[in-house]
Amino acid sequence: MCGIVAYIGKKEAFPILIKGLKRLEYRGYDSAGIALLNGQLHVYKKAGKVSDLEEYTKDKSIGATIGMGHTRWATHGVPNDCNAHPHLSHSESIAIIHNGIIENYASLKEELQKRGYVFHSDTDTEVLANLIEEVKKQEKCALEDAVRIALNEVVGAYAIVVMEKNDPDTLIAARKGSPMVLGIGEEEFFIASDASPIIEYTKNVIYLDDKEYAVIKRDGHYTIKTLGNIEKSHAIQKLEMSLEAIEKGGFEHFMLKEIYEQPKVIEDSFRGRMSATDGWIKLGGVSEFSTKIDKAERFIITACGTSYHSGLLAEYLIEELARVPVEVEYASEFRYRNPIINETDVVIAISQSGETADTLAAIEMAKERQALIYGICNVIGSSIARVSHAGSYTHAGPEIGVASTKAFSTQVSILTLLALQIAQSKGTISTSKLRQILYELEHIPEKIEETLQLDGQIRELAAIYKDATNFLYLGRGVNFPVALEGALKLKEISYIHAEGYPAAEMKHGPIALIDEEMPVVFLATNQSAYEKIVSNIQEVKARKGKIIAIVNKGDTQIRNLADHVIEVPETEEVLSPLVTVVPLQLLAYHIAILRGCNVDQPRNLAKSVTVE
Repeated sequence: MCGIVAYIGKKEAFPILIKGLKRLEYRGYDSAGIALLNGQLHVYKKAGKVSDLEEYTKDKSIGATIGMGHTRWATHGVPNDCNAHPHLSHSESIAIIHNGIIENYASLKEELQKRGYVFHSDTDTEVLANLIEEVKKQEKCALEDAVRIALNEVVGAYAIVVMEKNDPDTLIAARKGSPMVLGIGEEEFFIASDASPIIEYTKNVIYLDDKEYAVIKRDGHYTIKTLGNIEKSHAIQKLEMSLEAIEKGGFEHFMLKEIYEQPKVIEDSFRGRMSATDGWIKLGGVSEFSTKIDKAERFIITACGTSYHSGLLAEYLIEELARVPVEVEYASEFRYRNPIINETDVVIAISQSGETADTLAAIEMAKERQALIYGICNVIGSSIARVSHAGSYTHAGPEIGVASTKAFSTQVSILTLLALQIAQSKGTISTSKLRQILYELEHIPEKIEETLQLDGQIRELAAIYKDATNFLYLGRGVNFPVALEGALKLKEISYIHAEGYPAAEMKHGPIALIDEEMPVVFLATNQSAYEKIVSNIQEVKARKGKIIAIVNKGDTQIRNLADHVIEVPETEEVLSPLVTVVPLQLLAYHIAILRGCNVDQPRNLAKSVTVE
């Protein structure tokens, strides 16, 4: 949710921290702050962007070779200078940055106040800083032991970095439910909530597991232990990410860059996993657990946000191709309603970051009930990748824009391959049909390239509707989830109210909203329900709604009915969402830009929701 970066070594820490915070700003941008230790513990923090913090520190003491920084997405306390991280303990000897929520902070705070502690913020994080100080004082122990004891007393999720005024040669990092990566350089260490601030300096990393902490020393030594004080060894992993992947590459915004990356990343997602010529598919995780997957009586898909929409698409794909019942659940609801999960079920968990708190909790519940967990995520080494029995990486590369675009497309690509592999194994799809779909899938990247050439037309359309207060998105079959995703993109980045519906459901309520001020976007590429879609368009037209139709190239019937038509290349109906979603992404992007919105960092949103 928030961004964390820390450094200890021989270089000046401040430039590394500021650059790291800018790369992490997509994770949180309500406020930012740094702590530097150079004999004195200096804390500088400011509400607003990292650039505001950078301006604020121009005349400050910033020389230090150890320090830490934080970008915040507010949970406890409003975004202001006081609530920004880092936070100091009562004696100002301990500094802490924190991503997560301490659920029992109120009772801890009350007890600490009774012991004379004064609080200067509304955050749960300041409670943890003071708890560590109190433990250290009462137990007369080292900082490492105080952190471990304190963390065993808190309830909640966290990734933290702690440093102490009297120890300029040590950083302590710990995690539970929030990601934390340790970068190992030459005579220097980096700590971050993801790899983006680290990649410029080293590709050698260690991902901390839940309920682990690391003690990092300036002399080049580090120790990783569990909260039970048991030392652990971790293999050093090599980052596959490149520095270019986390920069804009000439595009005005990360979101636009990521929309345009979709042809390449979709191809990356299926490279080596299928052959249309030879008619085979091989997702490693499916092959390893093929017996259980083939015998599954039900698939349960759990996800949040955009990943939930890709899961809805998978319901159509798996039921249509593999003929197995599928249920799709919001992870946030699934985990709280005591669902029926059997050992014959396969639970598919989808998350771009692999760190989504609700999805992780749903996985743990399903594992307890003996279901097979198949994880689909983008970030290598993420929590979902580690706790799943099997799974597939989407290979989308870093997605910096908060509103997901290429993550959705690559998730859909993987889910399509998954449905096809299960169908092939179960014998529910003919060889000729399988090869036909795979052939079309191989050509999806070039069809998206062709669709991206409509950018100018879509920009002109955005200018017409940028001042609309409501939008309605309608689709049938596999394009219904695309309607939901199109509406979500518009809401996220332009702040226009938008709803997605199955087209046939329009008559069951939303039609009451339609008038000459209401733009209605139709996903109208489905040949299987074409006449029904035309009828729905007629109903909107009769009520003077403004019709924007996404149609297959050469469609003349809908062109004669709609106010605006966007023609996309035709493909297999089950694959059409990969093409039809692209104009909706561009439409949302251009409307947001024309409205003066920050498309990469929309208000109130964070990239990865690692707390409830």
